[in-house]
Amino acid sequence: MSDHRTYKKIELVGSSKLSIEDAIGNALAECAKSVRHMDWFEVVETRGHIVDGKVGHYQVALKVGFRLADS
Repeated sequence: MSDHRTYKKIELVGSSKLSIEDAIGNALAECAKSVRHMDWFEVVETRGHIVDGKVGHYQVALKVGFRLADS
């Protein structure tokens, strides 16, 4: 391993009918299937879909930071 770290950020959008937190968890769980070394996330946008005057589902845009391999 080197003496420094190098990271990359990607943007995801998670969704859930239950909550904002669940939308975040869904996005991270899917991302973890193909991205290794995830270290942090930041919420950059929150929105939702309205159905009959109520929340139909939540959408959360995230930036996820991960460490590049061998870094």
